[in-house]
Amino acid sequence: MVDLYPQGKNHELMPQVQLPIFPAGTTSITPALAFQNRDGRVLSFNGHLPVFMHAVEDFGPFRLFASQLIVNGTASQRQVVEAFGVPLVTVKRCVKRLRERGAGAFFNPAQRKQGSKLTPERLAQAQSLLDLGRSVPAISQEMGVLKSTLHKAIDDGRLKQSIKKKKVVRAAAP
Repeated sequence: MVDLYPQGKNHELMPQVQLPIFPAGTTSITPALAFQNRDGRVLSFNGHLPVFMHAVEDFGPFRLFASQLIVNGTASQRQVVEAFGVPLVTVKRCVKRLRERGAGAFFNPAQRKQGSKLTPERLAQAQSLLDLGRSVPAISQEMGVLKSTLHKAIDDGRLKQSIKKKKVVRAAAP
């Protein structure tokens, strides 16, 4: 057996440098990172090794991955903007979201704001006017609330609109 490291000599192992060799058809992010759109999936590579994958239409994982590249110092905001063609302001928002709220923030649905125009009292008032057969535009004008606000409340089930019956015109008998 041959001793590759004879005693008496100080041999240290040198780390191997990975050449930036990417599969054909990739787009460079940094000299060491690239991505490729393949069969409806986006694959990210470090050299020739795939490191991340997500569906093309799945923006949460993409935003998380791009933000992690920036936060970890692997890529700059400029490199992400140029490689993926996304606006700089979007990149900055995503990085801020990752730093402030963590990775889960990219997968939670956005919080809906509660409307301030239709309080429970005003909902009751609008419902009584609808029950009287008043139209949405008339109620909107009377209450000072947008028609779209009332329609959203109807669509959400917070207001019930009575279904108008069509008048049937009958022909006179001969």
